[in-house]
Parts: sequence; C-alpha cells; structure tokens
Amino acid sequence: MIVQTGPSMLIDVRWVADQLLQDCLIDQDQCNLITSSGRSKEQLHWHPLQLVAQHCLRSHKQAEQELDLLYLTSWLAKKAKLVVYNIDPLKIDVAKVSEIMSYAFAERHHVLAVEVRNDEVMLATAQPFYHDWEAGLSQALRDKMITLTVANPADIHRYRIEFYNLAKSVRGAHRSGAGQSASGVTNFEQLLEIGELKSADANDQHIVNIVDWLLQYAFDQRASDIHLEPRRDTGHIRFRIDGVLHDVYSLPAVVMSAVTSRIKILGRMNVAEKRRPQDGRLKTKSFEGNETELRLSTLPTAFGEKLVMRIFDPDVLVRSYSELGFSEDEHKKWQGMVQQPNGIVFVTGPTGSGKTTTLYSTLKHLATREVNVCTLEDPIEMLESSFNQVQIQQSVDLGFSDGIRALLRQDPDIIMVGEIRDLETAEMAIQASLTGHLVISTLHTNDAPSAVTRLIDLGVPAYLISATVLGVMAQRLVRTLCPHCKQADGVGVEVWKSLTAPWKSSVPKKIFRPGGCLECRDTGYLGRVGVYEIMMFTEALKETVRLDQPLQGLIRQAYKDGMRPLRLSGAQKVAKGITTLEEVMRVTPAVEKVNAK
Repeated sequence: MIVQTGPSMLIDVRWVADQLLQDCLIDQDQCNLITSSGRSKEQLHWHPLQLVAQHCLRSHKQAEQELDLLYLTSWLAKKAKLVVYNIDPLKIDVAKVSEIMSYAFAERHHVLAVEVRNDEVMLATAQPFYHDWEAGLSQALRDKMITLTVANPADIHRYRIEFYNLAKSVRGAHRSGAGQSASGVTNFEQLLEIGELKSADANDQHIVNIVDWLLQYAFDQRASDIHLEPRRDTGHIRFRIDGVLHDVYSLPAVVMSAVTSRIKILGRMNVAEKRRPQDGRLKTKSFEGNETELRLSTLPTAFGEKLVMRIFDPDVLVRSYSELGFSEDEHKKWQGMVQQPNGIVFVTGPTGSGKTTTLYSTLKHLATREVNVCTLEDPIEMLESSFNQVQIQQSVDLGFSDGIRALLRQDPDIIMVGEIRDLETAEMAIQASLTGHLVISTLHTNDAPSAVTRLIDLGVPAYLISATVLGVMAQRLVRTLCPHCKQADGVGVEVWKSLTAPWKSSVPKKIFRPGGCLECRDTGYLGRVGVYEIMMFTEALKETVRLDQPLQGLIRQAYKDGMRPLRLSGAQKVAKGITTLEEVMRVTPAVEKVNAK
C-alpha cells in the first residue's frame, strides 16, 4: 500500500532552516548560523534535525521553548501530517521487526519497522518526504497495510543498529547450535568489560554479543533484576523496573541455554552442574567506564536453569537519607538508634523492600576511620572497601553464628548480620550487643512490632530483647511519580481517611496522579523511594516486652510512643506529591485497629 504522494525527497539542513524561518520559529541570523556551520567528522552522518538541535536555539513564538531534538521531531511530523512514534525498545518485538526488511534496506531508505501485526506494519522514519522504498516493500509485504510515522532520528539510528545486531547474533547462535567454549576464571569477582571478552570461535562471538546487549540494555532501562526463564521451545527474558516485571525478548531454547552458561562462566559458577541451585557474582564495566555489580542465582526448573541477575546500583552507597525517602523526623530517629555504642537495631520487610540499600547506606555513613565495621552476608551483595565483609559458607561450616563468634575476636565496633534466621544466630547477636558492640541486622516480618514476636518465636527470652534491642524499622518501596508528567488530581477523602486513620491527618488540597511521557515510558512513575515505620524501644515499650504482652499491646504502646505506621509514612509522601494513594495502598499492610492515643 502506498502511504504517501508527491515527489520523493530527502530533507537537508538548508530545507529545515528555511522551513523554520517560514514558520517564524527562528530569525534570519539564526537561519544563517544553521546553514553556515561546519561539521565535525562525527557529525557527517547526523540527521539535519540533530545538526539544528545542537545550536540550542529558542523559539521566537515561545521564548521558553527550546528547539531541541524532541520538539523538532514533533515539528517535522506536523509538516508531514504524520504522527510521532516514541520508540520504546521494551515494547518492540525485535525478531519480527528485523524480518520485515534487511538492515541494508532499512539504512538505505532511512526507515525502521517498529510494530508488526497480522494486517499492518508500522514504520518509523525521520525522512517523511522520502518514499522510494514504498513500491518494493509493498510488493514484499503483499496484503499488509503500511503505516508511516515520524520518530526521533537519534533513536532510529541507535535502535536500527541494536535490533539488527541482536537478531543477527541470535540467528547465528541458533544455526550453529549455540556451542561455546569455557574460559577460566580465577578471581572471586570477575570483571567483565562489556564487548571486550571476545573469542576466536564465531559461535562464541554470537553469545558474547547477546550477553553484552542484555547487560547494557538492562542498565539503560534502569532494571533492578534480569530474569532468564527457560520454557519448552523458547526462553523468555524479563526485566524488573521500579518493582514491576516487563517482557523484553524471547530466545530459542538452545540460545537461552548458551547465554545462561556464558553468564555462569563469568560468574565463576559450575557450568556442568545444572541439577542444584548455585550463586555467583559478576562485576561489569561498560565502554563509558561505569562499573556495576550483579548477584547471580540459578534454579533448576522443568525446562532448564532459570537465572536471575540482581543489579546493584553503585550510586546506592553515596545516597543521602533524604534520597532514600527518610523524612526529617524519621532520619532523626534512625540516627538516634544506629549511633549508639552498643545494642541491636533491626530492619524488617519482605524481599525487595530495600533493606540492603538502607543497610549499606547506613554503614557507609558510619564507617569512619575511627571505627571497625564488619559484615556477615549470605551472599555479599556489594563489595565495599570501607567494610570488612565476610561471606557465609555453609560448605565449610561458616554460618552466621560461627561468623559472629569469629568477629567478636576481631575487635569490631559495628557488626552487620545479613539476617537472623535461627535461635543460635539470634543468641550470638545478643551476646555481641551485650559485650559492647552495635549490631545491625534484618528480619522478615510485615511490620516493626512483629519483629519482637518473631524473636520470641525463635526462642529469645523477652528480658534479653528488652535489654538489647534499640529499635526496629520496617520499610517498603513505593514507586515515585514522574516529575515530568505528573498531574494534579482530586482527593478521595474516604480513601485518605482510611489510609491515615486513626491519626486524622488533614486532607491535602492537592494530590497527584500518574501521567505518561518519554522519560517514564508512559508509566507515570520514575524510580522508587522508601516508606518507613520506626519503633524505638522506649522504657515503656521495654516494660511491655518484659511483661510478654501480646502483639496488640506492643502496637498500642508503640503508637503511644510516637511510632507511625507504613501507610501514614506513605500518606505523607502522597501529600508532598511524591507518590499516589493507590501505590501506597498496594505495597503497605493495613493499619492495625488499635487506639493510637
């Protein structure tokens, strides 16, 4: 189907400048600047819109509007009477779009297929007046309708290369059976320089390319986890972004197996062992020099090994408490607990609630030259030079309790125990706190008061809990509204009251709801922040614990002492326009029906 009429032409810088001048968006001097500027070697292959955008000009019609690449792309689409298509690589089926046309055809004719349906193919271009490609492509596609859109030229150039390179590597690996050679790894932490570990074997090269793309793509998309999930005939790749899983790509089963094996080699795992779970770690270095650590975990499933890579943001260790989501009052309470010379502080919450980030950030602030900070972890999440980190190894009988016993002979000031899992570990942690050390650890409970009942269930006497525990902080992560597109919304009074009861917080005049833009990939959310529930062990609460009061009694006393539940902490962030009511309700437990007075 022919989608355009009129003479076919390629726009150039002169045409763009003249059209902007006719539309009164620039003046003659700016037009002369655009057309007379020279090009560097790098700019020889730039699109005309990119050459104009580099001057950072402002519109004569709207002084606050910069003529950047996004604005110029939208302007060009209007000139061509076409819609703008924002390329989101997470929503594109790379295998399908790369089969519509060859890379040479796409590059020669300045187009890229972005969506393929049963009866329609959608193309993106930054040369909307050029249509020499139409007759040939229409004949090849036969009865499929062709829809043309305009997209950012920088995105078209980038993704045209990425999509076709990935598809070529997958096809090459599939044809050759995806066999690969194992390379030896001798360090505890293997440093993978993305794109640098090359093999002379052609088949190995395909797998290297796929793994490189996968890791770089995950970093670009702000993924926190990468899931490689084998199925009967294919393997699925998914990314967790802001706490939500997104489908990314499907690979043939044999290629998925080879990709998993290569990552296992890089993570110093036993490639031959596929029957039992394994753990490993990997440190990557991108072309830009950015280093990122990943924790690897495999699990045998019905159709092969499932591999999950958890990505640890290197910026975690330099974040301030306000960036983590602490309010001024919460920061003051937390600092009051972790700056004590001895005692135990617990952080609670389910997996993925940000406990590790909180612990590492806290230890980074506490690890001065005057103190000895030691950690016991299973596994070590991130390597940090200012801590003395110990890896738990059950195979040589080095568990948490044994590790604490050994650390007590290492003259520590602060001990971080990854998790209290059993009575022996709990008793050793208590012993460490009683002998003049600050112990920070985690528990898996829904809220802060439940940490006390969890310790009692493990067998810790109530009098020892009240004597050693300084406080407990429960936390969750809520998605934050994208600052570029959030929109003012009315307030659901009843929802607000139920969220903040029984504190009777005043209803804010304005809250916000998610919008959708390029920055957040039309989700309305960008990033996550913590909400916290801090229970400090006051004398009254210690007495309640010693008297072995039930959980409701502990909660009631904690509220009297100033504890605010997770939902109220979340509600305060809603009032500040940071997140939404729905997001807080989704991730936080309901408030216990007790009198807070």
